[in-house]
Amino acid sequence: MEVTNERGLHARPVTRIAQTASKFRCDLTLTRDGQTANAKSVMGMLLLVCPRGSRVTVRASGPDAQAAVDAVRALFLDRFGEGA
Repeated sequence: MEVTNERGLHARPVTRIAQTASKFRCDLTLTRDGQTANAKSVMGMLLLVCPRGSRVTVRASGPDAQAAVDAVRALFLDRFGEGA
């Protein structure tokens, strides 16, 4: 997925990802440039340092994995509610 919101994955977007990910039982991760973070960890995702234009791979395994990926995809497509 591409980070398209102006300020990238800063505190507010990663908090939304973590809140969304926590609703699911599966393991959910984000990977950028070979570094992987648990999508339920705000600090872990912040350490990925994802500015606008970054490409992030979202992976899930376990029960409800597809639903979790779809929910996170929706956040990316909505630009985390931040507009352009």
